[in-house]
Amino acid sequence: MALNPSVMGIINVTPDSFFPDSRTAAHELAIARGREFFDAGCDVVDVGGESTRPGAVPVAREEELARVLPVVEALAAYGTVSIDTMKDEVARRAVCAGASIINDVSCSLVEVAGELGVGYVAMHAKGDPQTMQLNPVYEDVLGEVGEFLEAAARRARSAGVARLWLDPGIGFGKTVEHNLTLLAHCDHFVEIAARHGAGVLIGTSRKRFLEHLGDRTLSVDERLEGSLASEAWAMLQGVSMVRVHDAVAAVQLRELLVRPVEEVLA
Repeated sequence: MALNPSVMGIINVTPDSFFPDSRTAAHELAIARGREFFDAGCDVVDVGGESTRPGAVPVAREEELARVLPVVEALAAYGTVSIDTMKDEVARRAVCAGASIINDVSCSLVEVAGELGVGYVAMHAKGDPQTMQLNPVYEDVLGEVGEFLEAAARRARSAGVARLWLDPGIGFGKTVEHNLTLLAHCDHFVEIAARHGAGVLIGTSRKRFLEHLGDRTLSVDERLEGSLASEAWAMLQGVSMVRVHDAVAAVQLRELLVRPVEEVLA
């Protein structure tokens, strides 16, 4: 199988995202980081102005707009920009500012993406950021998430979305066991997406479930290796895109995976 995964680098224009090193509340810092990602070979820069970490408090629409629009407009001159939002107006105005993908953890903006003719990421989440980690329960997490994404793909195609990615929502209303099950079966979601001419996006970067994978609890600052390992696994299973905080490292990882061994060793 030929590998051609894309890397989506995260720009959090927020004061409260779960990974402190990713917070770029100052526009200048966010723009500089986004340019660094593009210069390193990142395919997409994902700009968000509202944290969706467990327990996060919603941000007012005008505040979110003020956070993201200058960053989207500046970075769109350098490469493909996506807007990470759950709000209709934020999505619309970000697209006007230059974003060409809507990354929607609420899976509610599909008609907006179809209307505007932009790419769309449909993600599965159980509950909202304030409730999603309060004892999430599934009878069959793989089957239920798969059915949800299959239906989301059908809605997206009906809405006229041409560029589509399906995201099983690792960390969004799932236990550690749920997350590991979804990650282990990335190929299942690749098969679902292929039936609809779509790709799969996986986001494991720095997430809490990684803290349990060593012989001691790992802080968010200690999860780089676990992030890269899970991203490598996802790429090798055929996902189309990985969403990452450590974009420079992820691009290097991708190059090692996709380049011929002879070229790497030359």
